[in-house]
Order: sequence, then structure tokens, then C-alpha cells
Amino acid sequence: MTKLEGKVAVITGGNSGIGLATAKRFVAEGAYVYITGRRKPELDAAVQQIGQNVTGMQGDVSNLADLDRLYATVQQQHDHIDVVFANAGLGNGAPLGEISEANFDKVFAVNVKGLLFTVQKALPFLREGSSIILTASSTTRKVGPAMSVYAASNAAIRSFARSWTLDLKGRNIRVNAVSPGPTVTPGISRLAQTEEQRQQLFAAFAATVPLGRMADPDEIAKAVVFLASDESSFVNGIELFVDGGQAQI
Repeated sequence: MTKLEGKVAVITGGNSGIGLATAKRFVAEGAYVYITGRRKPELDAAVQQIGQNVTGMQGDVSNLADLDRLYATVQQQHDHIDVVFANAGLGNGAPLGEISEANFDKVFAVNVKGLLFTVQKALPFLREGSSIILTASSTTRKVGPAMSVYAASNAAIRSFARSWTLDLKGRNIRVNAVSPGPTVTPGISRLAQTEEQRQQLFAAFAATVPLGRMADPDEIAKAVVFLASDESSFVNGIELFVDGGQAQI
């Protein structure tokens, strides 16, 4: 018996990085997954990579109509959900004094508003004993310069995990946050303009981690599988750091 045999999962931001790695793990563990992404070519490629037991839904989590389409499709095909991995997120760096309204609105629209309504709109379909996993970041504990808006959005996510643990206790639904450290994803790679800049950026990130390297997305996915499975049946309301020790020292 695999860890997620017969479960139905929704993964936002499942077209690349941590979301895609998790979708692959979920399917390998016996789940059927619905993945979302804003960019259709990447989403189609992700569906092809996963290969089976997957439906791709193009959409933006900050657009509530897109979330409604997602859950209407889930209801039509499966009628219920066992796992929600609210993973879609973004980060734009700017120091205090240079933070624009557009920057703030963009980060909070996806990381906070989008995550909140991803979970809230899933509630009618979640079965008793389901698992909700929220992607936060090691910035909930250890921040760097020019990342105040991103860090604040992740602090909100950590707070959601605590509050929703209480809100959903009557349904025996567990809510946990996973907080990755620096991870090799397309989103981080896009922060660099050239290959030389990318290598310098990755080296700078790796220098902040006691293990001396960045994470592979699959290393985060393994932790998410644990939180989604019955192996974590008494784990509730936590923030699980998968950061190579970055925020622990």
C-alpha cells in the first residue's frame, strides 16, 4: 500500500518547482492530482511529465473565478478532496523606501489572498480527516534585506496555519505549513539575467545554509508527502522547516 493510495489532491502552482515535484511524488504514492498554473505551456508540459492520474487547470489563484472553475472540475470528476497543497506563491524584493503599491498588491494577492481562498473554496469538498498544507518560507524566522513584503506574506501564512487548525478541529482536518529554505526552482532562477548571475545568486543562497547547498524541489516534496499522509496523523498546526538548517541557527 502506498502512502496516498486513493486520495484526491489539489496542488496550486503545480506546473514547476516544488509544486511539480510534489505532484510527481503524490502520483507515485497513489494519489490523483489536480495541478494549477498561470502559464499554459508550462502546465501542459508538467501534465506530460507526470504522465497519469493528473488534471491540469490553467488559472491564477488570486482570481476567484479561476478557483471556482478548479473546484467545479474536481466536483464533477471526483466529488471530494483529501489533500490541499496551497503552494502557489511569488516574491519580489525591494528595500523599505522603494516598495511600490503594485509590488505589495501583487505579492499579497497571490501569497495571502490566493492562498486563503484556495483553502476556503476547498472546504465543501474536503472529507473529514483531510490534510491542508500551506507553503510558507524560512523567512518566517530568518529574513534578509529587501524582503520585508515577501517575509510578511509568509508570516501571514504561518498565522493561517495556526488559526485554521482551530477553525477546522471539529472536522478533524489537519492544517500544517511547510517552510522551505533556498530551493533550486525556475522562480529563483528567473531572478538572474545571465548564467553568471545565476551562479552567483545560487552561491550566495547556499552560503546561508549550514548544509552548504540549496535544496532540490524533490527534497521539499518528500516533506509534503509526509504531511499529506497518515504517517503525520497526529501532526497539526506546525511549521515544518525544510531549510538545511538555515533558519535554525
